[in-house]
Amino acid sequence: MKPAVVLLHSLLLGPLTWAPVAARLTALGAATVVPSLVHVADVDDPPFWPRIGTTVRDIVSHLPQDQPIVLVAHSNAGLLVPTVVRAAGRPVVGCLFVDAGLPSRCGPTPAASPERLAHLRSIAAEGRLPQWTTWWEEGIVAPLFPDAGTRALVSAEQPRLPVSYYEQQLPVPPGWDHRPCAYLLFGPPYGREAQESRTRGWSVAEVPGGHLHQLVDPDAVAAHIVTVTAGWESPAG
Repeated sequence: MKPAVVLLHSLLLGPLTWAPVAARLTALGAATVVPSLVHVADVDDPPFWPRIGTTVRDIVSHLPQDQPIVLVAHSNAGLLVPTVVRAAGRPVVGCLFVDAGLPSRCGPTPAASPERLAHLRSIAAEGRLPQWTTWWEEGIVAPLFPDAGTRALVSAEQPRLPVSYYEQQLPVPPGWDHRPCAYLLFGPPYGREAQESRTRGWSVAEVPGGHLHQLVDPDAVAAHIVTVTAGWESPAG
């Protein structure tokens, strides 16, 4: 059976960031799932990663029992891929990282570097971060969206993550990457991750754009997902 595509959104944003790509993939005949992770940190009760794994597992449990999945993770959801691989409850035949952070090869992955964590603590109020689109100047945020309407919808569903989310050490179970993995780069901020992906022997491609380019050019991003995952049809252990 052809794998279903599971689109994982950034924990700082929401499932609408993947909605246009999901629509294109569905139109192309791909079974597509976009789990909502916006409520996993509503209660400041770390660790949060087990809830993320459980949420994805529960969503994909509605797929046919013998259907494998492909994980496509954007931004900081990349760090959660090993957790989701273990929790999915079904074969994961490949993992595609889209302008995303990379988990460690082995051992736990910090949710934030010490420098980033210090910055996040400095902008938090009562232990929670402001919505992500307010972190940046207007000239940086506006070009990330194709139009004002899309921006309003995406911005409205942003959670305010607790700083404690970024104090986590995310587990990296052995063998999570014993399956095809690939990287899709949008722009320079994630160039280091793209280069690291090459070092790991993964295929790397670029669709130039901003960090939310899947909203701006969903056709190109969907086409790349279809192309790169086309051979990922044999279940991996």
